Amino acid sequence: MPKTLIIKDKIKKFNKKIQVSGDKSLSIRWVLLASQAIGKSKGFNLLMSEDVLAAIDSIKKLGIKVRMKKNYCEIVGNGINGFKYKKNLTIDAKNSGTLGRLILGLLIKSPKKIKVIGDKSLSKRDFSRVTTPLEKFGVKFTYKIKNKLPLIILGTQSAKSIKYLENRGSAQCKSSVMLAALNASGTTSIKAKKSRNHTELLFKYLKIPIKVSKTKKFDFIDVKRPKRINAFNYQIPGDISSSAFFMVLTTLADNSKLLVKNVNINPSRVGVITILKKMGAKIILKNQKNYRGEKISDILIKSSKKLKAINCPVELNSSAIDEFLVIFLIAAKAKGISYFKGLSELNQKESPRLIWGSKILNMMGIKTNLTKDSIKIYGQPNLEIKKLITVKNYLKDHRVFMMSTIAALTFGGKWKIHDKDSINTSFPSFLKIIKDMNHSSL
Repeated sequence: MPKTLIIKDKIKKFNKKIQVSGDKSLSIRWVLLASQAIGKSKGFNLLMSEDVLAAIDSIKKLGIKVRMKKNYCEIVGNGINGFKYKKNLTIDAKNSGTLGRLILGLLIKSPKKIKVIGDKSLSKRDFSRVTTPLEKFGVKFTYKIKNKLPLIILGTQSAKSIKYLENRGSAQCKSSVMLAALNASGTTSIKAKKSRNHTELLFKYLKIPIKVSKTKKFDFIDVKRPKRINAFNYQIPGDISSSAFFMVLTTLADNSKLLVKNVNINPSRVGVITILKKMGAKIILKNQKNYRGEKISDILIKSSKKLKAINCPVELNSSAIDEFLVIFLIAAKAKGISYFKGLSELNQKESPRLIWGSKILNMMGIKTNLTKDSIKIYGQPNLEIKKLITVKNYLKDHRVFMMSTIAALTFGGKWKIHDKDSINTSFPSFLKIIKDMNHSSL
């Protein structure tokens, strides 16, 4: 299969219903928490991407039985800290920052050294943001290059609770410390800048002792070690980050309509919907319901001819952090100058995403002003691309690939987008869904 995607034509009008893959954040959290439960847990609609498969492979190496059935994944947990493994174990987090950071929280009692590695992209990312608080529990880390993967973790048998300030708005860092608290005596107290709260909701559902109080900017979370976690079944809802690409595709396409079924609309994740609606996108939530504390909904999107620029409120950043690349495409088509600020966290992702977002817009002929944490986008409502655009060397960041694909299908031109296999990280069925919508041979 060729590794380069070539797109020569804009998408034709459509009226479709689709279902996107299971939520990546919840899929990985289900795998890790099921490994700490006693007995058989079943996960339905689990995202079968490289990130989630890496999580499954990691717990198998730690002595947990996993059975892949036709319609679900079964994990047989041995209880909290029930890992059994030999010396010189290596865990490969591949491209997944969520897995790499969260699993360290589960390993704070590891009596033998464990090496944690990742791919080229993950090995460039800062791990001190989790290793620094985990060291407070008594864990020891050694590195080849300070604060980067590969690292070696050696746990402690006397982990005591800690107080931790998470001031970046990183759900990964907060969740890593919460998972570590499962193995610590006393009450671990976290003051965390607002970020997605899937781990808190799962802890509540699993009856893990947790108290959460909220202020406007911070959540205060207390976690105590539970006596046990009971096995649990979980139906993973559709991923809003994956859905966002189709929301933008439909908004920018001509005379089109799309219903995305059964999507997780957790309030800590719906910044993309809020932002797009402020910019003139036509989005309606239908059939809303509650599942295990998570909000689920169908999302109806219609094409919009009149899009307007936004001065994006900073308080929406954390709830849309994975969707900004595709939001920038709406800004490219909007009337006026859009301004997004406080986005330095985007450059801590699989690639320096803020830089790549600006780069792709510039290739398209859109003017931008870029700083280390902000971008101004000068919209061109009548932009029609006529030239060849090649996208490559972007550290195989799946979201850069998908942004480029949506741009090609809605703005025209001829696009050569390298590293087609990058989508296997988070959304392997992305191109198949587009192909079915477009009746094309992408």
